[in-house]
Amino acid sequence: MDHEQTSSGSSDVVPTSSARHARITDVAKLAGVSMKTVSRVVNGEAGVLPGTRDRVLAAVAELGFVPDSRARSLKRGGTDTIGILIDAISDPFFAALVSVVEELALERGLSVLFASTGYDGRREREQLARLTGDRLRGLILAPVDVTTPELTALRRRFPVVCVDRAREGIDSVVVDDFGATVQAVRAFVAHGHRRIAFIGEHTPYPTVATRLEGYRAALDEAGITFDQSLVVEQGRHREERSLTELLRRPDAPTAVFSATSPATIAVINTISAEHLRMPALISFGDFEFADVFTPGITCVDQDPRLIGQATFRRLLDLVDDAAAEPEHVVVPTHLITRGSGELAPDDDLPAPIGALR
Repeated sequence: MDHEQTSSGSSDVVPTSSARHARITDVAKLAGVSMKTVSRVVNGEAGVLPGTRDRVLAAVAELGFVPDSRARSLKRGGTDTIGILIDAISDPFFAALVSVVEELALERGLSVLFASTGYDGRREREQLARLTGDRLRGLILAPVDVTTPELTALRRRFPVVCVDRAREGIDSVVVDDFGATVQAVRAFVAHGHRRIAFIGEHTPYPTVATRLEGYRAALDEAGITFDQSLVVEQGRHREERSLTELLRRPDAPTAVFSATSPATIAVINTISAEHLRMPALISFGDFEFADVFTPGITCVDQDPRLIGQATFRRLLDLVDDAAAEPEHVVVPTHLITRGSGELAPDDDLPAPIGALR
């Protein structure tokens, strides 16, 4: 994390004379106690031994640590728990995002309660009922089927921030799905590709549909006629035969834009299992081991750390002002070039999975 990101809201202190801001983790390390103990001391809570309290206060003074007043406000009301509702912890993007939010919460002595929707609207509402039955001080969720009126009712009880997908009238933190996809397809065109496939997923979310719109817009911009046969939707829990058929065609696409990281993994698995020619490939979303393939997988980086920081920061903002007008925060993305997206139409390289064997 660089200094600019830390000072923009992910830290819980004010500037000191040190090179960077002191954090609750620094105080805990110097005093030889847990972050929870530091939080109890600085918040004036009982149950800490006098000697321990003195060590913590000495560390606070030495480091110039100042607690975040917004985090302290977040804890007022008898609970220090933030709820997080996501699709699935197995999704690389959400696994990383949850880790970031948990890290930021723990630094402030806050607890985190997780739940998953399994991409199902009914399960989403069941999980929401379980989460919000507890005395939450804030909720972060990636909405599936829940509506604006439902979230508005929850927002009257505690701050609510949507992540990855938006709901009208509710605070949200997202990326520019349309613009990032246009950038990726333009990169293919710049390398001479004309037959560019789009691999999406069967999902109820607008994100994949918006990326498909960006794909079509970039083709139109380049004067390339849209071909529906080059669009394949992947199931989340099985590989579709249509993907194999697409990549085996005599006129197979020379480039593939994959709209999600799970779909990208399905493409790589198919290429490897079927011993197919490696097309140029760009993934929307990075994932573990993407850089160890040959060539490495080029991706649109929707950085879960930046998104998690922005989401948590917005949650704290709403603690300061619960009546604030909803904000739609767009976190920037960038294209990470590793080789797969830069292949020319006439390049002939082995399946990337071969690099791991």
